[in-house]
Amino acid sequence: MTSIEEIKQELARSHDEYRGLLRRHHDHERRLAELASKAYLSTDEEYEEKRLKKEKLNLKDRMEEIVREHRARVSSAP
Repeated sequence: MTSIEEIKQELARSHDEYRGLLRRHHDHERRLAELASKAYLSTDEEYEEKRLKKEKLNLKDRMEEIVREHRARVSSAP
């Protein structure tokens, strides 16, 4: 049986949408880390932080959906 981590690694190599989502998720993580390192956030930066957190969660949800779809296909294959 294939582990979830193995599936994610396979999808990162072979699934264009998953790979793009993963890249955007990492980009959001980097930017959020930059914002977190600041002592003070401007109003625009606070808005950006909230937006990025929401988008990052949506990206993660879609990636998990792709993983579930992949697992269902693999487990139903003859």
